[in-house]
Amino acid sequence: MIKTGLVWFRNDLRVSDNASLTKATSSNDKVIAVFCFDPRLFKLNKYGFKKTEKYRARFLIESITELRENLAKLNVTLLTYYNPPEQIIPEVIKDYNVDAVYLQKEWTTEEVTVLEAARDNTNKPDLEWVESYDQFLYHPDDIPFAINEIPKIFTVFRKQCEKLAKVRSEISITSMAIDNVLENPTSIPSLRTLGFDEFEIDSRTAFPFEGGESKGLLRIEDYFWKTNKISFYKKTRNGLLGTGYSSKLSAWLANGSISARTIYYQLLDYEKKVQKNQSTYWLIFELIWRDFFKYVSLKHGNDLFKLEGILYKEYSWLEDMDSINQWILGQTNEPFVNANMIELHNTGWMSNRGRQNVASYFAKELGLDWRIGAAYFESLLIDYDVHSNYGNWQYVSGVGNDPRDRKFNVKLQSERYDPQQKFENLWLQQTLF
Repeated sequence: MIKTGLVWFRNDLRVSDNASLTKATSSNDKVIAVFCFDPRLFKLNKYGFKKTEKYRARFLIESITELRENLAKLNVTLLTYYNPPEQIIPEVIKDYNVDAVYLQKEWTTEEVTVLEAARDNTNKPDLEWVESYDQFLYHPDDIPFAINEIPKIFTVFRKQCEKLAKVRSEISITSMAIDNVLENPTSIPSLRTLGFDEFEIDSRTAFPFEGGESKGLLRIEDYFWKTNKISFYKKTRNGLLGTGYSSKLSAWLANGSISARTIYYQLLDYEKKVQKNQSTYWLIFELIWRDFFKYVSLKHGNDLFKLEGILYKEYSWLEDMDSINQWILGQTNEPFVNANMIELHNTGWMSNRGRQNVASYFAKELGLDWRIGAAYFESLLIDYDVHSNYGNWQYVSGVGNDPRDRKFNVKLQSERYDPQQKFENLWLQQTLF
């Protein structure tokens, strides 16, 4: 009897180091893959922002286009749909007589709701659902904490993981037999299909990159091996201008075009062959920060999205639309905030230094409901990651994991990180009108 596996791609858009794909191809005679462009992700949310704006939408289309090509090289067909997954997945299971579904484990509300609906709509009691935690640097089974005992403070989490946990090796697959290939009646939607006009990339952007696994690997090749810029990462990571001030790997990490493990082992190889210093370690440090917010999310569940945060702190938050719109449009009293917000609007990108400042200004200076700012970031950022985005917003808003509850002095930050006002001058040449 022929056994058929279905790989349901979500935020794991790669063929290398992909647990679901590896399990499917090693356990089945036939394997097919599916990705759904969920129409709800391109609609307005309750704050009036599209959940996914044009920048990340195009990056996603580019990522799926390459994923389909890379899977084809392995004789695996990727079916793509512009429909809700809970509608499509049961149909594919029925049409291709699927015996097992393989997918990355997600735990936030929207993803869990969709998965449960897909299961409920599938009329096949003996169907196996195989979920894999595959978005971490340190796998949940390997960390020295139970999930409900994840430390409140990052430093404690980091030191214990570095001391007691190991990063798992990357995994790879071999191609399926040629008769595994299906005739593919589906197509990848265009930007216009998703509700956007085609657009040109702003020439000033610090992120002029395309989506897709090979593009992420090329960025590693360039940032590590060709330019050795990783050797200066700790000194340059707070930069504001150009492509070289940080690794820019977050966008490929966010949709899973590359894995944290791949970056980690590339770093170890670089340290062995070229140089090991504080800068090379600091990128590992940042990968552990990424893990930390995922574990905070896993521990606290929906508290990640609640106004009082994971600390259950009560503040008098405002929802003043004039202040919110001034922040969005780059029309506040702070030029540094304005420049960063105009950059975000025009490119879908903002530096880490900028994000901390504009978020702190929004929550701590203006006293606005931090969830509105987080939702705006969710809409615009190419590298949006639900755990890092909402975890960081809670952190700077005083309801998350910052033990010091700090507030950024935007003027001093501008003087320190943009002393000659090159960044401000670049983006304040125009308004958003």
